[in-house]
Amino acid sequence: MRILHTMLRVGDLERSIAFYRDVMGMQLLHTTDRPEQRYSLAFVGYGDEATGAVLELTYNYGVESYDLGGGFGHVAVEVPDAAAACAAVRARGGTVTREAGPVKGGSTVIAFVQDPDGYKIELIERRPAS
Repeated sequence: MRILHTMLRVGDLERSIAFYRDVMGMQLLHTTDRPEQRYSLAFVGYGDEATGAVLELTYNYGVESYDLGGGFGHVAVEVPDAAAACAAVRARGGTVTREAGPVKGGSTVIAFVQDPDGYKIELIERRPAS
């Protein structure tokens, strides 16, 4: 077994595709429009769905925002350098909500950015191979 995708409901599909593609550097893998069911999907990721987990962005016609609730935490992305990733996100118009630094009580370097719908994305700095 393996994780295939995580679905995020979004208020503007094109805006979300632009964020994940242009700010986070993901590829738009494919889209599906289901007008009869009143929703559209876009799958984005860093690689093919056959080999890695991706994000499914779901736009329900006529719904511009969602209450994110208290149960969802974040999506985590590994990066080689969290501070450089924050700088790149900021330069591309993204929002950094926590600058790169060690996690509370640990030494792993993390940062957080936020997508246009308010979802948090944790950037986890890859540890050097020992």
